[in-house]
Amino acid sequence: MLKITRASNGEVVFKLSGRMDAENVGELEAPLDAESNDSIIVLDLNDLRLVDQDAVSFLRRCETSGIQLRNCPPYIREWINGEQR
Repeated sequence: MLKITRASNGEVVFKLSGRMDAENVGELEAPLDAESNDSIIVLDLNDLRLVDQDAVSFLRRCETSGIQLRNCPPYIREWINGEQR
């Protein structure tokens, strides 16, 4: 189960908690797409505990498009970096 919490204070922060898989990618794409193009968007991954390949691919695409990944757990960062190679 993925919990998504949105906060805004000069930047829009989506805090992700729990598990993220292919099913959750769609849940997160909609609110991200709804944000204005001039907003700084951050995904706070501090409480993200488990991801699958689809979630990692999505996070990599987010980062490539300019969305910041904050508090990214080391295993997720390593997986994202491995995909980029």
